[in-house]
Amino acid sequence: MKKFLRSYLLFCLLVGFVLYALYSQFGPRIIHPFTLYTFAFFTVLTFVTYRVTARIVQANADNFMVAYFGSMIIRLLLSLVLVLIYLFRGGGKEGDARWAFLGSFFVLYFLFAGFEVWSVLSNLRPFSKPGENAK
Repeated sequence: MKKFLRSYLLFCLLVGFVLYALYSQFGPRIIHPFTLYTFAFFTVLTFVTYRVTARIVQANADNFMVAYFGSMIIRLLLSLVLVLIYLFRGGGKEGDARWAFLGSFFVLYFLFAGFEVWSVLSNLRPFSKPGENAK
C-alpha cells in the first residue's frame, strides 16, 4: 500500500505540474478551465477504486480479476457520466472550448488508467499462486 501511495503521489504531482505549466503557457486554448476539476475527479476515482480493489482482494485473493475489471467498468461509467454532465450543462455550445475539454479529459483518462494498469501489473507477483513461478 505504501509503495502504491508513494508512486501515486509522485504521479499526481507530475501530472499536476505539467497541467499547470501547459495552462500558464497556452491558457484555455489548450487546457480547459474545467481540467482542474477533471484532474481532481480522476485523482479521487483512482484512489477509491484502488482501495475497493485492495479490500476485495484482501478478503479473498481469488477475486482479484473480478475486483480489477469491476473497477475498470466503474471508472468507465463514471467518466461517461462526467462527460455527459459537461455536455448537457451547456458544454456543447462552447465552440472550440468543447474540444479542449474533451482533449484534456481523454488525456487524463488514459494517463490515470495507464497508471492503474502499471501499478496492478507491477504488483501481480503477490497474486500468482505458489509453484507457478517455478515452471
